[in-house]
Amino acid sequence: MANQADISEVNISERKSEGWINKISSTFPALQSRNYKLYFSGQLFSLIGTWLQIVAEGWLVLKLTNSAFLIGLVAALATLPSLLFTLFGGVIVDRFPKRKILLITQSCAMVLALIYGTLTLLNVITIWEIGLLAFLLGLVGAVDAPARQSFVSEIVNKDQLPSAIALNSGAFNSARVIGPGIAGILIAITGPGGAFIVNGLSYIAVIIALLNMQLNKISVRKKQNAFTAIKDGLSYSFAHPIIRTLIILTGISSIFGWSYTTLMPYIAHNKFHLDAAGLGSLYVATGLGALLATVIISIFSKKVSPVTFIIGGNMLFAVSLLLFSNIKNYHIALVLLFIAGIGLISQFSTINTTIQSLVKDEFRGRVMSIYVLMFLGLAPIGNFEVGWLSEKWGTDFAISFGAVVVFISGLTIYLARNKIREAHAEYKSEQITHPA
Repeated sequence: MANQADISEVNISERKSEGWINKISSTFPALQSRNYKLYFSGQLFSLIGTWLQIVAEGWLVLKLTNSAFLIGLVAALATLPSLLFTLFGGVIVDRFPKRKILLITQSCAMVLALIYGTLTLLNVITIWEIGLLAFLLGLVGAVDAPARQSFVSEIVNKDQLPSAIALNSGAFNSARVIGPGIAGILIAITGPGGAFIVNGLSYIAVIIALLNMQLNKISVRKKQNAFTAIKDGLSYSFAHPIIRTLIILTGISSIFGWSYTTLMPYIAHNKFHLDAAGLGSLYVATGLGALLATVIISIFSKKVSPVTFIIGGNMLFAVSLLLFSNIKNYHIALVLLFIAGIGLISQFSTINTTIQSLVKDEFRGRVMSIYVLMFLGLAPIGNFEVGWLSEKWGTDFAISFGAVVVFISGLTIYLARNKIREAHAEYKSEQITHPA
């Protein structure tokens, strides 16, 4: 009898376990793909390392200079290559196998991060060397980012694509929750150099995942002149009513909204009087909100119009950021950053999903390079703008100004919501009637 009872308990436990697995699979269908599970795991480890470096770099520049302007300048140098070279990166992505591109870019980023860490641990790093390494890492990212964005479509089917993009956001924001907390501990023990070294080692996880994937042979596109290919990609993107609108909104949000993160080390140190661990907690608050947004989008994306997520997220982010810039209480700041994280990812994840679901495969790399250009490539303008305004009128004014601009851009999209919905329905209908 005892054995039968034990067996019954085991069966009940197994059924419960299978029930949770089925629930997770239904919420995140992309996890049914072996290749995507490998990719997701590798990306999560690597992105944790990336957030270690983001926090450590800002803290290092702060300690060397105590200048909001120089923090913004280094951040601008890190993202300047995205502005200058991402469109060429999109041409490369459409021309060569994406896995090979990613293996090369991830390896290069690993080497640069290890150099960064070694120079910092030896106490020979200067602000100009920081700027140079940030620029070189950004140069690698100008090819890596559009490759990562478009590679997802090769390892999942179309039904799994929205789930995969939501999970990518989830990985990024899980890393944002975990990474800064670890960064605070590492910086306290080893200084920023230790965080850079760990980031370098984290790229190994992605490289191993890429090498272990089993992919169908992907046909390589016909070679075009680079400038002609870029022109074709731009023409396609801006002739498409939805993609054009979403790309413009992404650019505005990047310049005037996302740039607030550049000032976080300065705000943490000078406004809330926090150490590196405290800075990490501000990043964690935003990351937790973004994680919640990932789950919400995954559950309700098929029931709620993408316009609702985009406009609602835009408004939520802008209002939370405006309030954050004008309060002095640390605990209220954490709550506002949590809400801002929900809004930010609701907007950007849905924009990404919508673009990926509509773009033709032959233009995917180039269109995603334009998206990355708007999301990351315009960041130097945003970083310089927010740093300059902070030097002239303070960080509170700089962030408030950006939040107001983002809010106004959201109102503009709201006024055009019906046309966007109609265009979305029309393109969806064409996709069903004339599948690519």
